[in-house]
Amino acid sequence: MTSSSSSSSGVGDSKVETISRLAQWRIDSFGPCSYRRSDPFKVGIWNWHLSVEKNRYLYVRLFPEPSKLCKDQPPIARFVLRVSNIGTNRRPYISPIHERLLRTSEDFNWPVDCAFHGRFIIDVEFLDLKICPVNGVEASSIWPSEGFVNTLSSQGSLRCLSRMLDEGIHADVTINAADGTLRAHKAILSASSSVFHSMFLHDLKEKESSTIDIDDMSMESCTALLSYIYGTIKQIDFWKHRLALLGAANKYDITLLKDACEESLLEDINSGNVLERLQEAWLYQLEGLKKGCLMYLFDFGKIYDVRDEINNFFRNADRELMVEMFQEVLTVWKPA
Repeated sequence: MTSSSSSSSGVGDSKVETISRLAQWRIDSFGPCSYRRSDPFKVGIWNWHLSVEKNRYLYVRLFPEPSKLCKDQPPIARFVLRVSNIGTNRRPYISPIHERLLRTSEDFNWPVDCAFHGRFIIDVEFLDLKICPVNGVEASSIWPSEGFVNTLSSQGSLRCLSRMLDEGIHADVTINAADGTLRAHKAILSASSSVFHSMFLHDLKEKESSTIDIDDMSMESCTALLSYIYGTIKQIDFWKHRLALLGAANKYDITLLKDACEESLLEDINSGNVLERLQEAWLYQLEGLKKGCLMYLFDFGKIYDVRDEINNFFRNADRELMVEMFQEVLTVWKPA
C-alpha cells in the first residue's frame, strides 16, 4: 500500500524520513568520524537502522533494530539502495536488488565508490518484506498483494451468501424436498444452473408458484446442494452426500459439481463399493469413473473379491454395460 504522508525519526542528520516503503537518510556532514548510524525508523512491522562506514570504500549497512519481534519474526527484505551527493551533478550510485534475511548489522553491507563525500543522501526502497518462515512454512509478505485482496473479497462475499441462505434474507423461492422445505433465491439458483434458469425464465409452474419440487432428495441432501451453490459447503457434508449431489448435478446441469463428485468417487474405490460406483458411472456417463472401476476389477484382478455380489449386479445391470465389461475381460485376459 502507498501513503502520501511522511514521518521522521531522531534529530539532526541522524534522522531518517520515511514515506510508504521508502526511507531517506540525509547526511549533511560526515565529519572526522569514520562511522555513522541512523536513528531507528519504522517500515513494515520492524524498526530499522542504516549505517555508513568509511574505509577504502563507503560501506552501507541495513539492519533491523534488535527486539523480541525481530528475534521471533526476523524479516526477509527485498530492497534497493541509492546513494547520491547533494549539490553535485554526479550520477547516483544504485545497488542491484538485494533479498536477504536480516537479523544483525553483519548480515548485509554494500560497498560504494569512496568518491562520495561531504553531503549525501542514502535511500532504501523496500520492494517487499516477508516474515522468515518457521517449521518449513512458506515465507509470507507482510504487505497485501492482489491475491490477498482477492481472497479477502471472496471471503466477504461468501459470508454474505452464507447469511442470505441461513437467514433467508430476501429469499423468493421455496424448495420442497422429500421431508421438508427450504428457502433460496431465484437469481443465485439461475446463475448456477441452466435448468433452474429455464424454470424461472419461461412460464412454468416454478415461475408462477415460486416453488421447486425436489422430492427425490432429502432435506439434508438438499441443504448440501444449496450450500454448494452458495459456496459454503463443508468437506464433511460434501463427502456424506456425494451420490445425492451427483444425481442433482446431472439433473440440474451443474457441471463443476458433477466433475467434483466424479473425482471424489474415484478417489476411494474399494471392493465394497466398486460395483455401485460402476453403476453410477454408467448411469451418469462418467467415463473417468467407469474406466477406474473397470481397471480396479480387471487390470488389478479385484473381480475375484466381488464374486458373491457379481451375479446380482449382472441381473440388474444395463445390457450395454455388461457387453463393455465382457470386452474388458477379453482385453485383459487375451493370450500372450
